[in-house]
Amino acid sequence: MVPSSVSEGENGAEALHILQVGNVLVSPDVFTEKFCCDLSKCKGQCCVEGDAGAPVTLDEVMEIENSLDMVWEDLAASAQSVIDKQGVAYTDVEGDLVTSIVHGKDCVFTCYEDIQDRDSGDTIHNCCLCALERAYRMGKIGFVKPISCALYPIRVKDFGNDVIGINYNRWSVCKDAVAKGRKLGIHVYEFLREPLIKRFGKKWYDEFCQLASELKKQGYIK
Repeated sequence: MVPSSVSEGENGAEALHILQVGNVLVSPDVFTEKFCCDLSKCKGQCCVEGDAGAPVTLDEVMEIENSLDMVWEDLAASAQSVIDKQGVAYTDVEGDLVTSIVHGKDCVFTCYEDIQDRDSGDTIHNCCLCALERAYRMGKIGFVKPISCALYPIRVKDFGNDVIGINYNRWSVCKDAVAKGRKLGIHVYEFLREPLIKRFGKKWYDEFCQLASELKKQGYIK
């Protein structure tokens, strides 16, 4: 039986449209696309490219401000200057609250370090990291990083009336993550299991996976 979220495309093939899990409208790409970060290739480019910071909530801004003293010395002087002038976040041209940026693109919480690749064991030199997450993993602070960062390449949109939308954001800097995901056969929602559970809950994620399993059986997810 074909679900109501599937219709016939222009070429006669059936195509997925927006699906719904609980109160969340889900772009079909979140089910069908494959993705797995490859730091050895991108070296954390998503933190230093773009024209706005990472979306944050007021609660997250408070958590960041409370953690600021513990990460201050890890930040570049230019980032410290921006924070001194406008704080850890600002409202962008679209009216969204986002983390402050340096030179019109770099997140103020970027830092650089040589790290070991988990897969190959090779050293990734001068890799861009989140100073907040780095401090969290060292046990210095209790806040890891904005949930929007953890969820990327998924973007969340609040439509009001308790309706939320999530979609897969395509970005050229993540081309290596797409290639790795396809090679390993890891779908976006599988790669982002933990942040999706953190944002929407285990019950919601289990329901999402049940729908994904059904769509796989029917051939809509490869």
